[in-house]
Amino acid sequence: MPDSAAPPRLLGPVEVRELAARLDLRPTKQRGQNFVIDANTVRRIVRESGVVEGEVVLEVGPGLGSLTLALLDAGADVTAIEVDQTLADELPATIASFAPDHTDRFRVVLADALAVTEVPGPAPTALVANLPYNISVPVLLHLMELLPSLEHGLVMVQAEVADRLAAPPGSKTYGVPSAKAAWYAEVRRAGAIGRNVFWPAPNVDSGLVAWTHRPPPTDEVTREQVFAVIDAAFAQRRKVLRGVLRGIAGSAEAAEAALLAVGVDPLTRGESLGIDEFVAITIALHQQGVAQ
Repeated sequence: MPDSAAPPRLLGPVEVRELAARLDLRPTKQRGQNFVIDANTVRRIVRESGVVEGEVVLEVGPGLGSLTLALLDAGADVTAIEVDQTLADELPATIASFAPDHTDRFRVVLADALAVTEVPGPAPTALVANLPYNISVPVLLHLMELLPSLEHGLVMVQAEVADRLAAPPGSKTYGVPSAKAAWYAEVRRAGAIGRNVFWPAPNVDSGLVAWTHRPPPTDEVTREQVFAVIDAAFAQRRKVLRGVLRGIAGSAEAAEAALLAVGVDPLTRGESLGIDEFVAITIALHQQGVAQ
C-alpha cells in the first residue's frame, strides 16, 4: 500500500460493542453471528491465510468489519458478502471511519453466500472468512465450485467441522465434507481459536482451515457424478461399498464388478477411500454403463 496511506484502525471489544449498541444489534444464533473482538486474532487469520498486498480477497459474513479491516491493513482488495441488511448497510461507514484511505479497495454485496451465482468486481484469488458455523461446509463447497479463480483460502469454522474438512481417509472424523473438499483443494488444519475472542462467546470451540486449490482430478466424469458416489458411500457408514453402491450401480453385483475393476475390495467401507479412489470407482461404473 502507498506509504502515504494511514493504516486502518482495527476493532477491539469497545469498538465492537459501541457499533452493536448504535445499531441496536442483537446477534442471532440463526445466522451464526459471533463477532471477533480481538485484533490479534484477525491479524493472525490474515497472516495464516497467506494473503499478499494487492490480492483480491472474498470475505463471507464480514459482520461488523473486524476481519475486513485486517485484510485491508494487509493491502488486500476486499469483496464482502453479507446477508444481514443492517450490517451490510453499516459496513461502508465503518470502513470509511476506521480505514478512510482504503475505501477504494472495499465493496460489500448484500446477498446470501449460498445463493450467489456471481461475484461483482475483479475475480477473487483468495477466500478468507469467519464463516457462519451452521452453514460453513455448504458455503465453502459452493464458493469453491462457483469461483475457479480462487487459488487459496483460510476459513474459521467450528472446531469439529475443521477436523472433518481436513481429515485424511481412514480417520474417525473423515466423511462427506472431507472427500468433497478434496475434489477442489489440498486442505489442512491451521490452528485453534479460543471462545473468548468472540462476542457473544460461542458454546463451541473454533478452528482454522487452510486450503490450496488443485485442478479437478478428472474430466472423464462430472463432479456431480463423483459426489453422488461419495454421498452413497457415506449414507450408511457401517455398510460395505458393495451394498451401499447398489442403488447407483443397479445391483450389488454390478457395484462389486466396478470396485474390483479399480482394485478396491468390495467389502471396504467408504471412510477408507480418498477422492482419487472415488473418482476411479465413478469412472468404472460409467464405463460399465451401469450407473444411474
